[in-house]
Amino acid sequence: MQRISFLFVSSLLIASLALATVFGTVRGIVHDPQHRPLSDSKVVLKAKISEYTQTLKTDANGEFHFDAVPLGQYTVTVSQTNFAAQETNITVLSGTAPILHFELLLAPQNQSITVSADAGPAQGESVTPTGIVDRVEINQTPGATRSNSLAMITNYVPGAYLTHDQLHVRGGHQVSWLVDGVPIPNTNIASNLGPQIDPKDIDTVEMQRGSYSADFGDRTYGVFDVAPRTGFERNNEAELVAGFGNFYQSDDQINFGGHTNRFAYYASANGNRTDLGLQTPASAVIHDRANGYGGFASLIYNASSQNQLRLVTSLRRDYYQIPFDPADPNINPGEFLRDANRESDAFVTFSWVRTFTPGLVLTVSPFYHFNSAGYASNPGDTPTAATQDRSSKYEGGQATLAYVKGRNNARAGIYGFSQQDSQSFGLLFNDGSGTSPLRDTENVSGGLTALYAEDQFRLTSLLTLNAGIRQTHFSGSVVENATSPRFGAAFRVPKLNWVFRGFYGHFYQVPPLITLSGPSLQQTVTNQGFTFTPLRGERDEESQFGVAIPLKSWTLDADTFRTRAKNFIDHNSLNNSDIFFPLTIQGALIRGWELTLRSPRIKNHGQLYLTYSNQIALGRGVINGGLIPVGTIPSNDFFTLDHDQRNTLHVGGNMNLPWQSYASTDVYYASGFSNGAPPPSHLPGHTTFDVSLGKNFGARFSASLNGINVANRRVLLDNSFTFGGTHFLNPRELFVQLRYRFHY
Repeated sequence: MQRISFLFVSSLLIASLALATVFGTVRGIVHDPQHRPLSDSKVVLKAKISEYTQTLKTDANGEFHFDAVPLGQYTVTVSQTNFAAQETNITVLSGTAPILHFELLLAPQNQSITVSADAGPAQGESVTPTGIVDRVEINQTPGATRSNSLAMITNYVPGAYLTHDQLHVRGGHQVSWLVDGVPIPNTNIASNLGPQIDPKDIDTVEMQRGSYSADFGDRTYGVFDVAPRTGFERNNEAELVAGFGNFYQSDDQINFGGHTNRFAYYASANGNRTDLGLQTPASAVIHDRANGYGGFASLIYNASSQNQLRLVTSLRRDYYQIPFDPADPNINPGEFLRDANRESDAFVTFSWVRTFTPGLVLTVSPFYHFNSAGYASNPGDTPTAATQDRSSKYEGGQATLAYVKGRNNARAGIYGFSQQDSQSFGLLFNDGSGTSPLRDTENVSGGLTALYAEDQFRLTSLLTLNAGIRQTHFSGSVVENATSPRFGAAFRVPKLNWVFRGFYGHFYQVPPLITLSGPSLQQTVTNQGFTFTPLRGERDEESQFGVAIPLKSWTLDADTFRTRAKNFIDHNSLNNSDIFFPLTIQGALIRGWELTLRSPRIKNHGQLYLTYSNQIALGRGVINGGLIPVGTIPSNDFFTLDHDQRNTLHVGGNMNLPWQSYASTDVYYASGFSNGAPPPSHLPGHTTFDVSLGKNFGARFSASLNGINVANRRVLLDNSFTFGGTHFLNPRELFVQLRYRFHY
C-alpha cells in the first residue's frame, strides 16, 4: 500500500493539473461566398437553457476557438458588417472538438437577416454512442424529478432498466457517475440504493454506453457525466418545489442561485418520504417505507479569462425498510420482519481550469468521497438475523492535459485514489441448530492508479481516427495490472452526412475491496464445504459498430455491440436481505443491437423519442471468486444471467399545449427477465404507461400531475432473491408537483 500511495502522490505532483472531461471545444472558420476568410467577425456561443455566453472575434484566417465549453446544447451566431448573420445549433459532447464552417452571404441593403441551421449530428466525430438530456426534459419526463428516480436514464438509454432496485445497462451492474467530469469512485457493487445526485440539481447529463475513450475509465456498461446546475440559469432567484401523492409520498426541495460576470453559485436542500420505497416481493406493499434528505452546492469563479475555479459538493442520508412476503416459507407464520437499511453518501470535488493558449487547457481535480450502508434486522428473525455496517472512504484526483490543434484532439493524464473500507458483520442462528453467533470485523485499504492517453485525429474532413491506451494498477486483497488499448474510427458520408463508426477496446474494472471473509467466518464456511477466494478485477473485451443518420433534423442512431468478460463481477445475497456477498463469475458474453430516434422540436410544439434494445446477457462457467464451493471445477457452459432481458422499448415525447401547458408520455415495453425457476426461460413481458401534465401560471408558479404505471399493471418482475426477495412491478403512483420561483 505504501507503494501505491507514493506513486499516486508523486504523479499528482508531477502532473498537478487536470482537464475535467465535462468540457468540449467548439471551433470553426468564417468565410465569404468566394471562400475568403472574414476576420473580426463576431462569434457568440450561448447555452440554450442558461445565460452562459462566450463572445470573441475571428482572427486573420477567419478562425475562432472556444475552449472549456461545458457539455450541452448551444447556438453559435456569427455576424459581420454588410453580411447576413448566421446561426447554427450545436450539441457539445465532452472531449470533442467539432469544426464549424460559416459561409456568410451578403445582406440586402438596409436589411438584417439571420440564417439558421443545424450543425449536423453530435455523433459526427465521436465513436462513443452518446445521448444528452437537459433539465427541461428532466422536468417534463414523468416522475424523473423525484429524488430516487432514474427515469432520465432508463427512458432515454437503450437497454437501461431497473431490476431488484438496481440500475442495469447492457446487462451489467457497474456504471460510472461523473460530476463536472470528475469520476465519483465506488467499488462496492450494488450495496447502495440511494441516488448519487438528485435529478433536480442536474443541468445536463451526458449518457455514454460503451466504446469509451481512454480518459473515461473502465466501467464498461455505462458512463453518466453530470453537469450540475451552476447559477448561470438564475439571477438571484430561488425556487420552492413541493411534491405529494399516494402512498403518502412527498418530495420537496428549496434551491437558489445567481451569477455575476465572474461568479456563479447554486445550492439546494431536499427531503423525501414514501410508503412505497423498494420493489416488493409480492403484490401487497408491506413494510416498505423510505425517507431521505440531502444538500447540494456548486460554485464557479472566473478568476481571469484563463483561470476558472469550480467546487461541487453533496451530502445525503437515506433510510429504507426492507419489504417482505408473509407467505414466504422461510418466515414463521405471523412473524413480522423489521429489517432496514440506512445509507450515507458525501462527496466534494474541486477543479482549477487553466487555459494557456487556444487549444491548450489544464485543470486540477482532487476529490473526496464517503459512502456507507448499514443493514439491521430483528434479533429474533428466523432462520437467521443478520447485521452489517460498511463504510468506504476515497481520496484521490484526476489530471489531464488536453491539446486541440489542427487535426489533433489529444488528451493525456492520470486518475487515482486511495481507499479505506471498514466492515462489521453479525449473524444469529435462530433455526434451532445451536450454531454459535458469528461476528466478523474487517478493515482493509487499497488503491488505484491509472495513466491514459488518447488522440482523436482528423485524417480528412470525412474520416476521424481514435487511438488510446489506459494502464491501470490496483492494490487491495490482490495486486493487478491491466493494459487497455482502444481503437476507433468515424466516417461521414458526403452529402448524406451519415456517420459510420467502429470501435474495439479492452477495459479493466476493479473488484470490491472488501468481502465477508474474516477469520471468524472461515471455519464456519469450511465446515459447510465452502471457501473464500480473492476477488479479481473484471477484464472486458468490447467491439462495436454503429451509424448515425440525420433525417431532416431527426437523428436515427443504431449500433451493435459484443462484450466478452472474464471474472464477471456480480453478487449474491444472504437469504432475502440487503447483505451481499460480492462474487465473480468465470466469464460472461453480452451482445445486442440498439436503436435511438430523436426528433427536433416539431413546429416548436413537441418532440418525440424512441429507444430500443435487443440483447442477450449470458454467464459462462462457474463462480470463481468470493464464496464458492470447495472443489469447484471450471466450466465453459453458458447460462442466462438473472438480469437478462431480450427486448426493451421506450416510446414517448412531450408536446406544448395552449395556455402555457404541456403533456409528456412514456410507454415502456419489457419482454421479461430470466426466470430463476424455469420453465419457461423468461418471465412474462409487460407494458407500462406514464404521463405528465403541466401548466405554468405566469412566470413564477407552475404545477404538474404525474402518473406512473397508470394502468396499474402488477406482474412478477424478477425472482432473484435480493432486497427482500422476489420483486413485483410497482403499483400505480399518482403525485402532484408544485414549483414557485421568486427573486431575492
